[in-house]
Amino acid sequence: MKRILCLAMVLVMAFGLLSCGGDPDPDGIHTKGEGVMTYAEYAAAPLDSQVVVETFIQAKQGWWDNKATFYTQDRDGAYFLYNMPCSQEEYNRLTVGTKIRVTGYKDEWSGEVEIIDATFEILSGTWVASASDLTAKLGTDELINYQNSFASFKGMTVVASTDADGNEAPFLYNWDGSGSADSDSDLYFQASYNGKVYTFVVEYYLCGPGSQAYEAVKGLQIGDEINLEGFLYWYNGPQAHVTLVEVK
Repeated sequence: MKRILCLAMVLVMAFGLLSCGGDPDPDGIHTKGEGVMTYAEYAAAPLDSQVVVETFIQAKQGWWDNKATFYTQDRDGAYFLYNMPCSQEEYNRLTVGTKIRVTGYKDEWSGEVEIIDATFEILSGTWVASASDLTAKLGTDELINYQNSFASFKGMTVVASTDADGNEAPFLYNWDGSGSADSDSDLYFQASYNGKVYTFVVEYYLCGPGSQAYEAVKGLQIGDEINLEGFLYWYNGPQAHVTLVEVK
């Protein structure tokens, strides 16, 4: 894969930014095992290289064909595990907070840095991240330092998207409006902050119909002021995978 040197350099800066101010670790759950990378070492590693990390499950997409995608994080940074092989039984054991050791390969797709072709081992200890308020970092070069982390964005305003027929809509079924309420569609919507517009997504396999986020987006109106939580996914720029929508 094409190496993006500037991205790697920026991600190195993320070391410690997501930490809890140097909080003590009396139970040792954040202590890295032998041969395990720190987040800074992972961020500095070249694309296509093998990486070994210890991290905690924060959310997961639906299991299918003996694999699933996981959003994971430690106190120093976040890791997106794409299509990690696991059985249905293993998937059920990988609940939020579970600590795992992952061996895989660092990859990049349209700016999203992820771990692919991974194997894992479940370890003792649990930890769940709090959402970092990244609202003020929207539109800045610093935002990418928090890629894949659990984040919140507050005081956003819903702006119109254009559907497949050229009409304005508060959200779209799929990125181009090609989906429908009766299909397995992701929900795309746009919201502005300080005059700039950002795209957000409710992933069907992460928060599908019936979830708070999915149903809340279906009820949005253009001009609504909203607060959001989700994982800072990257697709040619920030495109957070939303897990909570609050209309103010």
